Amino acid sequence: MMISHSVQVLLLLSFFLTFCDAKHEEFVECMSIYSAKTYIKSFKYIHAPNSKSYFNLLQSAEQNPRWLNSTSSTPRFIITPYDADEIRAAILCSKKHGLQIRVKSGGHDYEGLSFLCKTPFIIIDFINLRSISIDLEKETAWIQSGATLGELYYNIAKKSGVLGFPAGVCPSVGVGGHFSGGGIGTMVRKYGLAADNIIDALFMDVEGRILDRKSMGEDLFWAIRGGGGGSFGVIIGWKIKLFRVPPVVTVFTLHKTLNQEGVGLVHQWQQIATKLPEDLFIRVVIQGSDIDGKATQKVVEVLFNSLFLGPINELIPLMNKSFPELGLTEKNCSEMSWIESVMYFTGYQPSDPLELLLDRTIQYKSYFKAKSDFVEKSIPDNAFGGIRKRFLQEKLAFLIMDPFGGRMEEIPESELPFPHRKGNLFNIQYLVKWVANEDTESKKHEYWIRELYNYMEPYVSSSPRAAYINYRDLDIGVNIQNHNISHSHVVWGKKYFKGNFKRLAEVKRRVDPGNFFRHEQSIPLLV
Repeated sequence: MMISHSVQVLLLLSFFLTFCDAKHEEFVECMSIYSAKTYIKSFKYIHAPNSKSYFNLLQSAEQNPRWLNSTSSTPRFIITPYDADEIRAAILCSKKHGLQIRVKSGGHDYEGLSFLCKTPFIIIDFINLRSISIDLEKETAWIQSGATLGELYYNIAKKSGVLGFPAGVCPSVGVGGHFSGGGIGTMVRKYGLAADNIIDALFMDVEGRILDRKSMGEDLFWAIRGGGGGSFGVIIGWKIKLFRVPPVVTVFTLHKTLNQEGVGLVHQWQQIATKLPEDLFIRVVIQGSDIDGKATQKVVEVLFNSLFLGPINELIPLMNKSFPELGLTEKNCSEMSWIESVMYFTGYQPSDPLELLLDRTIQYKSYFKAKSDFVEKSIPDNAFGGIRKRFLQEKLAFLIMDPFGGRMEEIPESELPFPHRKGNLFNIQYLVKWVANEDTESKKHEYWIRELYNYMEPYVSSSPRAAYINYRDLDIGVNIQNHNISHSHVVWGKKYFKGNFKRLAEVKRRVDPGNFFRHEQSIPLLV
């Protein structure tokens, strides 16, 4: 008897759904066994593709719409654990069912590696694990990895007006990814990276064991503070050292044009930015700007964007002595509390409530591509002509230069996996954003930033040309083998970690010998 085409399709669809349901049932049953939870309760934190919660969680993870064009598959399940038992169950059941794991904290991985995978996988989303406990007497805090920087800053400010923490400027970034990659912020010259100020952690290994600093050992504790996320295990929480901040800080942003005068100011900034007192952080941002909103009258701006840990009456004499060319005056400056300066660098207005820091949604969501560099010698003035020419071709492009010196000069390269310390004047983040979804449009902007990156090669670090793991860039290489160090690993590994790469691979071999925790740029095994 012949079966119609429509009936065949229905039979195939029925078989597929039955197969998926069976896989779902098996995984849920496994989770309930390993987490010691009842079968029904398991559904509260296991989200399958046929549920509305799965779709919502997936949408929130898509911080960069460019990822949607990826050939990677969607996760079999999204797990939103409430405790360590459920994380353990997710690890053990994923191993049992041949699934990889991606761990999402804030979801800001620049290449989406906390969200994408080319083989069957699950996402562990830390949305329910973001508690923050602050000890005012000891000036420390325990933070679960799902908390964002904004939530951390907000909680510190609600507890104390004289404590702060040196981390990044984007409040929707998750601490899990930010800390594990290093963490550069506006107080980097005063206190170093966020990772420099981690004093303990709770870590779950491939066997589901929970380890703290003492039980994991100093090698692993070293590796997770700057070695990048997704390589060694799952970090559940961090203990950090808080720092005293003055009751009044000063901020300013001066807009100049990248003409002869602007280039001269950038030249002078390169000479003095790392030598300034460590209380003063001045970063430079180059960006395109339309005059009166008319794209035909576009100029390229250079912004001098600063935080000073003190009042205006201390900043002005300092600037008059160290950087008089900038012409800073009191009217260019604003005094505020440290937490208000966090709001300022995020782009909020002075009248905006602090509760905006609790918004976990990324601001200005758009397609983007980013790259990074470190600079050891001043970029010559004539190079900025080529930069200006290229920025006139783009609508939404940024070149951000964060100065080092201060505390960054004092910490040895080998202290943490992040090696870009003494001898680096500043780091560069290149960023291009666009709105249109067309494939040709994306390729045009990606080509632009790659061409800019190639243009900058003579002016930045070399042997290797270094890069920052928190500005992850798959252009500089991906893992092409599941095991052992390949030439491709060496390319990106040396760029991110320089001489620390081998030690990271040695730690990887010891703590995850089966290479279960892996992605396109995870630390490989050393053999």
